[in-house]
Amino acid sequence: YVDHVQQVDPVGTSFIRTLHFSTVFFFVQLCCAFRYGREDLDVIGLSFRKDIWIKHIQLYPEAGHKPTLTPMHECLLKKAGEQGHAFTFDIETNLPCSVTLQPGPDDTGKACGVDFEVKTYIADVEDPEEKLDKKDTARLIIRKIQFAPDATGGPGPKADICKSFMMSDKPVHLEASLDKEIYYHGDPIKVHVKVNNETSKTVTKIKVTVDQTTDVVLYSADKYTKTVLSQEFGETINANSTFEGSLAITPLLVENKEKRGLALDGRLKDEDTNLASNTIIRPGMDKEVLGILVSYKIKVNLMVSSGGLLGGLTASDVQVELPLILMNPKPQGKLTV
Repeated sequence: YVDHVQQVDPVGTSFIRTLHFSTVFFFVQLCCAFRYGREDLDVIGLSFRKDIWIKHIQLYPEAGHKPTLTPMHECLLKKAGEQGHAFTFDIETNLPCSVTLQPGPDDTGKACGVDFEVKTYIADVEDPEEKLDKKDTARLIIRKIQFAPDATGGPGPKADICKSFMMSDKPVHLEASLDKEIYYHGDPIKVHVKVNNETSKTVTKIKVTVDQTTDVVLYSADKYTKTVLSQEFGETINANSTFEGSLAITPLLVENKEKRGLALDGRLKDEDTNLASNTIIRPGMDKEVLGILVSYKIKVNLMVSSGGLLGGLTASDVQVELPLILMNPKPQGKLTV
């Protein structure tokens, strides 16, 4: 389900009642929850789950819910006949998108992150807060994502640095830039690099890294930074010479499958996903409600030969950083069900 910034696709389908009881109630619930910790800790009184947003609808007996029927509703209702009950949820625009923190190889249970769950259940009383038995419920995880805006070709970020070294009267100039502001997952990213090496030392290679920062803003102010790409380019820049060129990189989840805690766009059962998209914060939004904030940055490092440079300087001594926005492309054409 797509968050179009101004509004979110309505969540709706048909609930099929296969048994006839006159003394029970049927409810459907949509919940946006933040999970930060293992489920098995709940049994000792440590709950690591917080419901960010929750909404209930009574489907049976009918309580006045009148959804706007879509072609999908009409198709399912036709198959279900009189036992079909349609429903629609409108998701508020200030809610987060789905984010999953990648579990480790030995982790069990549900992954940490922000997810959306549709749950239908049977209750004995007209109380949506009644404690439920698992056998009386059916659950379905759905994913909420954002598409990149149509205009992604705006001016890209640029950064530069002029670094002087001890025992050297001339500096190294480094400039890096991107073609545009927003990139799609899986698309190559061209990092344009300009170097003016006025020193007597040699730049032996250029290293480009992409870091993902995950900022957990509920429960605790935890922030994790993980490198999702590290690539070296054997471009030699001799003393008193210049370099100008484009270095292509592509950060991909397939190269980071074993990294525990990496943020992904919410994963569904039996479906793969991609690295998490950047968190887009609208004006006036409460960051804490978002649960997890995701951002990226590109670092360009010059690997300068240590010989003759006092103390053996490392690549971090000549470095610039560029913000990177990764998002999903909007599908071409009109979506149909």
